[in-house]
Amino acid sequence: MAQNPGPSGPRRPDPPSAAQYATLGVTFGAGIVLPTLLGSWVDTRLGTTPWGVMLGVFGGFALSLLWVYRRLVVEPRERAARDPRE
Repeated sequence: MAQNPGPSGPRRPDPPSAAQYATLGVTFGAGIVLPTLLGSWVDTRLGTTPWGVMLGVFGGFALSLLWVYRRLVVEPRERAARDPRE
């Protein structure tokens, strides 16, 4: 029996599973909530209300967004560049 050749070109990486997306969501949420709580604690200690909370919310959001982008876009590209079979 003849073997059917696969599509030409590099193989696409497998899409992330539902568990990987759930992990991204939980990590994204925790990346915002934890710095916000830390900012609130700093505000009560130093009396700098609302600056600690604001820094926690926006800083946590920016870092979480960067982390999700890296996981979904950058890491698959780097994996594909390292392994030419994919």
